[in-house]
Amino acid sequence: MKRGVLIAVVIIAVVVIALVNMIAGSYNRLVAADQNVKNKWAEVDNNLQRRNDLIGNLVETVKGVASQEQAVFGDIASARAALGGAKTPQQGIEAGKSMDTALSRLLVVVENYPQLKSNEQFADLMALLEGTENRLSVARMRYNDEAKGYNTLVKSFPTNLYAAAFHFGEATYYPVAEAAKAVPKVDFSGIKPGAASTPAGK
Repeated sequence: MKRGVLIAVVIIAVVVIALVNMIAGSYNRLVAADQNVKNKWAEVDNNLQRRNDLIGNLVETVKGVASQEQAVFGDIASARAALGGAKTPQQGIEAGKSMDTALSRLLVVVENYPQLKSNEQFADLMALLEGTENRLSVARMRYNDEAKGYNTLVKSFPTNLYAAAFHFGEATYYPVAEAAKAVPKVDFSGIKPGAASTPAGK
């Protein structure tokens, strides 16, 4: 009888250890995936902040020529403020999408003021903005890939049981806004290297 009890205890102990190891392994995978998503979001956020600063400078340059476009400037100011106050990826993504739309409208305004194309400061800012947009696009793609892997883990059985128990929620994707897909291209073919800046208002 004692032998039977001992065997039962050993079996129970082995099962418990196996369950603990399985739970610990799943938990650790969730933590690692969550940290990877946060790391990729940090890259996106850095580029969003850089774009935010560049657009602020760009707006000041455009205002010198198109000061009457207050609605567009107001939308950009609101989007910049929202990004500055964003505390979560979800808030950052919404602010980024608002900026995509506002930037699209700003570039439409720019097209109506060809004299901006001879403004060296404007041209420099647009070149920096283009580079930042490219980096943001790459960072957004990497973030979405990491978020997809993490979300698959969160929703797959049996990891979903542990994800719910330990409060691992799904990551928010950062889609490309429709307005951003149709951002008009600004033609700088008429800009001469080293051209002098056009005085504001002229």
